[in-house]
Amino acid sequence: MKGALAWPFLRLYILALFFFSANAILNVMIPLRGHDLGATNTTIGIVMGAYMLTAMLFRPWAGHVIANIGPIKILRWILVINGIALIMYGFTGLEGYFISRVMQGVCTAFFSMSLQIGIIDALPEEDRAQGISLYSLFSYIPGIIGPLIAVGIWQLDQMSYFAIAMIVIAITTGVFGFSATLDTNVQNDTPTREKETLPFGPVTVFVQFFKNEFLFKAGLVMLVASIGFGAVATFIVLYTQTYGVGHAGIFLAIQAITVVLARFYLRQYIPSDGRWHVGFMLKVMSLLTIAVLGISVGHIVGAFVLYISAVLIGIAQALIYPTLTSFLSFKLPKHGRNMLLGLFIATADLGVSLGSALMGPIADLTNYAMMYLICGILLVATTLFCIERRTRFIEK
Repeated sequence: MKGALAWPFLRLYILALFFFSANAILNVMIPLRGHDLGATNTTIGIVMGAYMLTAMLFRPWAGHVIANIGPIKILRWILVINGIALIMYGFTGLEGYFISRVMQGVCTAFFSMSLQIGIIDALPEEDRAQGISLYSLFSYIPGIIGPLIAVGIWQLDQMSYFAIAMIVIAITTGVFGFSATLDTNVQNDTPTREKETLPFGPVTVFVQFFKNEFLFKAGLVMLVASIGFGAVATFIVLYTQTYGVGHAGIFLAIQAITVVLARFYLRQYIPSDGRWHVGFMLKVMSLLTIAVLGISVGHIVGAFVLYISAVLIGIAQALIYPTLTSFLSFKLPKHGRNMLLGLFIATADLGVSLGSALMGPIADLTNYAMMYLICGILLVATTLFCIERRTRFIEK
């Protein structure tokens, strides 16, 4: 196969599958375990949000560090640290979970930037969006079975099984990751780069978010969309338990299956021409908005609405991220592009983190249904923000 489905790229996608498999279990186990230990939604949100918040802080510099040190050395350290973090989950409580989430956040920042920069640099322009989409697809495949495994472990009431699962994932990821770095891969196929000077300082890189109109537009849309994704990922388990409607494992599995299918079968329809496609963005954001509003009334209408919402969220999640990443890969200046792409990805991390850390207190003050209604209102406003008629956006 050629293009985004060539074997060197498939190796990277498979490594992403192993690396992100733990989160499919943790996204269910941590809220359940926290609730069992008497933690509030605020505390659970902080623990869950620590992962993406840490990733957000490290992303803007990850691309620069990778370019200068080399992806192989970075990846090996990441696999070791990630393995330690996963093993800690089996032997600690909420405090240990928080530390592990922070460690995972650092690893994810460097891991995903390394793979995505390699994909963008190695693929021709017309295949960029497909490559990014397939990378994201493989990172979501574990979400099909992971939530069901987590619920099964929880119902067995045997935390030793949870510890074993984390150890197996840590070892499997490490073995495959170390062997993958020894063979020819995308990063080794690309020309050796000269070491870069730091294009932006610690403060100025964040200022660029507001100065670069393309980054601001895409980043703000990604931020609010990710708040919705984060709120669903963190609290849907407690939502179903509280209202006694639907099954969280089935919901998350449906969502993951939809993401996988949409990423594969719809990847050719994802814009990859450097233009802001207003109609496309309005359709995708509307799907996400309707889904979150559907969850807010799901406890009244019934489980069927929840599962339909899972499908809609999956489609939106499959399309939003690769579309905006591809758009920015054309629009951002070549000098400092890696750091600015890292800053954009950081907005997704921040959004997911806020979906946990910000929506947790709101759920404590109101209830889960009202919290999802507030998310839906934010998404309505952001959908309208996608309307753009300026020539520099809609033309290449």
